[in-house]
Amino acid sequence: MASTSSASELRRAKFARRLPDELSELVGPAHGTVSLPLHMAWSGLTQFDLDQPRMRMSFYRIALAEGMRDDLVQFLNHDLLISLWPVLRTLISRDIRDTWESTFTELAPSATAVA
Repeated sequence: MASTSSASELRRAKFARRLPDELSELVGPAHGTVSLPLHMAWSGLTQFDLDQPRMRMSFYRIALAEGMRDDLVQFLNHDLLISLWPVLRTLISRDIRDTWESTFTELAPSATAVA
C-alpha cells in the first residue's frame, strides 16, 4: 500500500509543478481548430476543433495530462476550463483532478456544483 501511495504522491507533485500560479493565466483559445505539439499529443490526433464538444473534451484531457506549465497557459482557456470542469473532472485521473482542485478552489466540486 505504501508504494501505491508514494507513486500517487510523485504523480501529484509532477502535476503540481506544471500548474500556473492562477487560473487567469490560462489564455488559450475558446473556439476554432488548435494543433497540439507532438510532445503533448504523441499518440493519435494532434488537431482539435474546439467547437465540437467531444474534440474539445479530448483536447482538454490531453492538455491536462501531458502539458507542461507553458503549454497549459498557451492552450487552456480559463473560462472554458471552468465550464468544462464538472464533466472533465470525471474523465481525468484522480491525481490530476485532486492536484487542480486542491490548488484552485474555484474548481472544487462545491464551487462547480449546479445549484
